[in-house]
Amino acid sequence: EDGAPGRRGERSEEGPAERGPGAAFHMFVLMEDLLDKLKLLSYEEEALRRHNMRPLSRHYFALPTNPGEQFFMFCTLAAWLISKAGHPFEQPQECDDPNAVISNVLSQLRSF
Repeated sequence: EDGAPGRRGERSEEGPAERGPGAAFHMFVLMEDLLDKLKLLSYEEEALRRHNMRPLSRHYFALPTNPGEQFFMFCTLAAWLISKAGHPFEQPQECDDPNAVISNVLSQLRSF
């Protein structure tokens, strides 16, 4: 990325005004890219139908609308992707402790 610090994933100390006028919309572009990649993996058929969930809008994670629902959708997709990568992972439930769920997801990702 142009003007990005040394390594991928590092955050700049600059605020939105210093990064340019399009910086505020970068999260929307990232979400659209994510959705395109999920569609290539057939997430609607394989992940959503199994759990009777609606497809994501193109800005689902870019705008905070319902944090509980968004967190559960994130966990559902993370569990599906981990399983799709060949690591067995139990689907989290809505009533599960969020800290435990995230800990399990991170533990599985570290094992890759």
